[in-house]
Amino acid sequence: MRFPVFILLCLSLLTPLQAQTGDTLVTDNDNPAFGVTDEFLPVEDAYQLSVEFEAADQLRLNWQIADGYYLYRHGFKLELTHNGQSIALAPEIPSGLSHDDEYFGRVEVYYRQADIYLASLPPGENLSLSVTSQGCADAGLCYPPQTLFFSLNSQTQTVSSLSQAPEPVTAAQAEDRSLVYMLILAMLGGMILNLMPCVFPVLSLKVLSFARDKDHDHKLHGWVYSAGVVASFVFIAAILMSLKAAGEAIGWGFHLQSPWFVASLAYLFFIMGLGLSGLVEMGSNWMNFGGRLSDQSGYSGSFFTGVLATVVASPCTAPFMGTALGFAVTQPTIIALAVFAALGFGMALPLLILSYSPALLNKIPRPGAWMETLKQLLAFPLYATAAWLCWVAGKQVGVNAMGLILLGCILLAMAMWLWNSNLFRRSLSALCAAAAISFLSSSFLQTSAEPVATNWQHYSPDTLASLRQEGKPVFVNITADWCITCLANEKLTLNTAPVKKALLEGNIVYLKGDWTNYDPQITALLTEFNRTGIPLYLFYPANNSGETVLLPQILTTDVLLRTFKEQ
Repeated sequence: MRFPVFILLCLSLLTPLQAQTGDTLVTDNDNPAFGVTDEFLPVEDAYQLSVEFEAADQLRLNWQIADGYYLYRHGFKLELTHNGQSIALAPEIPSGLSHDDEYFGRVEVYYRQADIYLASLPPGENLSLSVTSQGCADAGLCYPPQTLFFSLNSQTQTVSSLSQAPEPVTAAQAEDRSLVYMLILAMLGGMILNLMPCVFPVLSLKVLSFARDKDHDHKLHGWVYSAGVVASFVFIAAILMSLKAAGEAIGWGFHLQSPWFVASLAYLFFIMGLGLSGLVEMGSNWMNFGGRLSDQSGYSGSFFTGVLATVVASPCTAPFMGTALGFAVTQPTIIALAVFAALGFGMALPLLILSYSPALLNKIPRPGAWMETLKQLLAFPLYATAAWLCWVAGKQVGVNAMGLILLGCILLAMAMWLWNSNLFRRSLSALCAAAAISFLSSSFLQTSAEPVATNWQHYSPDTLASLRQEGKPVFVNITADWCITCLANEKLTLNTAPVKKALLEGNIVYLKGDWTNYDPQITALLTEFNRTGIPLYLFYPANNSGETVLLPQILTTDVLLRTFKEQ
């Protein structure tokens, strides 16, 4: 061992905290590398590190180095973790000055300052960054490696210094926390589904059955209704998982992308409306499904009310549902089914609570003549839902489809009116019903990809890529005619004068993707952003100057204008 190294080791053993406390270190005067007696700076003063965001996905690490001190380039070690899982990094470390080091040989070092850039940081909260560096003083003291810890939030672009390493989170703990969080989001999303306009008439039917059925166990009715909702959600999840395993990519509300299914729902709601209006007698089993759903007070009626509520609640992704559904379809089947079951339970929860509340149930008047009036009144929301479904089909495949569905509704009404004990009338009834059902396979209900002239551009991956390559800012709106939230956002926000003005003044290209019918390119975009439902709003800043902004599903003018302004 060389003598100066031996002296350095001895001194480090005798005074292990010397470099950190600022005590005087006496060196060997015969060795020019050590010089004369010097007072060395504490390591945190010799190398002052600041960490800050330069963009939403880019971080700058800057060391201010005291005079007479330097940092080794090879001494930098960076580690980024999220929930205990390491995230790969590709740091940009500029070249340093060439230096002949007594211990490490030919190395690169930095004097005065050093910078490291981290790009393409993942979006998220509670990212943990550990930064290790090592340096020496020209006077001869080499500090041991120093590690500093930081907490990052790339969404708010904030950095917090930590006094010690964050408590490690095992992969199992992280997965458990994520699952609990997603289940809570799913339940909240399911509860909000009750606010969808097309669900109101179905829930009204169930409340009406509570009023009509005072002699039975309402709690059990509530649980049976909940079972119908949860079973329907799990059934839909099973279909999604099966199609995903088969290579298909579909999302929540996929059944409303089929015009024939939309027409079938319109038939169902129209028949139910006729039954509530008392315009037809529905004594037949084969055409009494909708009527039994609304009229009967038995437990099977509660179950199928839950099924119907699920079917009609799915046109849009409620707030909180997008994240939960995106998480579900990326998980193993058991976890995905659990998330969908939580969605269903959340949707059923308000009515279940009502069934357990004697105070609320007692406020429902006793059966009487008022019930017949209320029953007839509730038919009109069902007619309105049928009209909305006709409009959806018209937007999907044209006005001929709307006419065909309306004609089918007339034939169904006639079939129900004709049905009685007379064989001839029954035969005519069957022919009318068969004709209405045959319309579901008509070419008028086949989807078409004919473009429609608009003042915005149609979304396509090639169009988006071309615009981004040109450096233009782009706003993307993924919508569908059956998505009520999408239509409300367009009416209340996107089509307002301030937003149109901001798009024009900012030279922002507006792309709209229509998911009314299935489109694999739009499905791929949803998958890219871990979404299985719509609406989806994206903003791409000009010149690729920042990360893509994923906007909330409930869109406000203030949020949109602020996003455009910050580009």
